Amino acid sequence: QVQLVESGGGLVQAGGSLRLSCTASVASGTIFDIHTMGWYRQTPGEERELVAVITAIRTGGTINYGDSAQGRFTISRDAAVNTVYLQMSSLKPEDTAVYYCNVLGMIGFTVEDYWGQGTQVTVSS
Repeated sequence: QVQLVESGGGLVQAGGSLRLSCTASVASGTIFDIHTMGWYRQTPGEERELVAVITAIRTGGTINYGDSAQGRFTISRDAAVNTVYLQMSSLKPEDTAVYYCNVLGMIGFTVEDYWGQGTQVTVSS
């Protein structure tokens, strides 16, 4: 019932910037109550790690960043279009990973965790 569509990944040189977008699409007439929206990343052989997340959206939203993102990345959202963004600046080769969008939301009385398909970010040195 919920589809997450990501975009914005690609190849960039170290020091450059990229902006990722993720839109949560639901069937017409469906009420989707979003609780959290965020970004995680994963490299081969490693566990998925938090990049940035907006929690408690229903009460205004609280932003948390993973250690790797502090001071370089900015998460934001557009509630009108159910979209979360990740602005990444001063990118480093170690930021190379597949970035996944995550949304926790409720339809009816059911709360579920949704993941996007992932978008590759490659930072060259």
